[in-house]
Amino acid sequence: MPALRGRPACSLELQAGEVARFGRGEPQCPVGIELADPAVPRVAGEILSTGAYWQLSNLSREQSLVVENPEGAGEYFRVPPGRLAAPVPFEFSRVVLATRSDTLAFQVYAPDHTYLDPRTVAGRPGAATVSPFSLNEDALYFLVLVALCEPRLRDLSTVAVPTTPQVVERLRRHPDHAGITASAVGFHIDYLAGSKLRVKPPHHQRLDWKRETLVSVALRFGLVRESHLALLPPSTDGAGPGRSR
Repeated sequence: MPALRGRPACSLELQAGEVARFGRGEPQCPVGIELADPAVPRVAGEILSTGAYWQLSNLSREQSLVVENPEGAGEYFRVPPGRLAAPVPFEFSRVVLATRSDTLAFQVYAPDHTYLDPRTVAGRPGAATVSPFSLNEDALYFLVLVALCEPRLRDLSTVAVPTTPQVVERLRRHPDHAGITASAVGFHIDYLAGSKLRVKPPHHQRLDWKRETLVSVALRFGLVRESHLALLPPSTDGAGPGRSR
């Protein structure tokens, strides 16, 4: 929870089945998570811990709530006014409320998700499933794709996709690719678009549609993740392989 009136930031732990309400709060409307701003409803919403995930209810009659995935390259969803028990699939989330001057937010950490043991499906009979995207993470074309996705992985608010000259400049810091050219980057972008991710031009085609569509597909299907940033050379802004904050 954010710091408030001299109180340092702190955590509130919920067991399965427990509820925490959040909002501006009033003596007659106490809340567990106080967000002191006149634009925040007295009781804005409610969190219900269910064990493996949590649910969010929007108790406001007018304002929407936004739930961001800080580890999802801009992934978010909106909970409209009055929506109850919306399941939140993220392990780490940021609940954001709009104010007149900026936004207020608090973070929610869910328990580790549980996953199917791959050994339970390894012996199923029948033809093997074909991978929709066959990518070699050691190939130069994959490094080009990571460089294209890097700004959005580091900063959720970034919209622009790097240009070809910017990708060249970024990859020339790599000890194995100091001599990479714009023609080589363009070739790998065409190869990714035509053979690997098989993207199609939009109806209103723009000059940079290939780069934008490649980034969109790669991030949407998790083909490039934050861990892949370690493949790039250190950035000059000191952000390193992780996301800048």
